[in-house]
This record gives sequence, C-alpha cells and structure tokens, in this order.
Amino acid sequence: MKNYNRDLLLLYNIDVYSEDLLQHQVECLHQLLGNVESNEAFCKAHELAIRSKITNKPKKILKSIDHPQLKPFHFLINKN
Repeated sequence: MKNYNRDLLLLYNIDVYSEDLLQHQVECLHQLLGNVESNEAFCKAHELAIRSKITNKPKKILKSIDHPQLKPFHFLINKN
C-alpha cells in the first residue's frame, strides 16, 4: 500500500472483508479523492468575482488562491 498524506476512517465488517479487499477499497478511495481534490475540479466548482466582473478562467482562480488571503474586492464564489 502506498503512503498517502491523509487520514481515512473506514468502517467495515471483519467477517466480510479480507485484507486484500480492504487494501483495494482504500486504494479506490484514494483515487476517488485524488480526482475530486484536483485543481480542475476546484475551478469547475468555483468562480472569481473581481469588483464588477465574474470570471471562470482557471488560471485566474488558481492565481488568486495562491495567497493566504484574497485581495480586497476579490470574492471566490462556490457554484454549488
């Protein structure tokens, strides 16, 4: 099993899951979370409002979140 930098809590029935099946499930969860936590998925789910205009450009969104705080009059809007 690869060493991932995250903690997962997986509840399972010890009678049903073997060690190999459990490792497979953990690998699938890491792959699923890796897809969801990507920059592409983040940019699809957010838009950036700068004063009076709204942009969906991934390059501008990623550039704005590189800083610990957004600049004044920059707002990150979740589309969900």
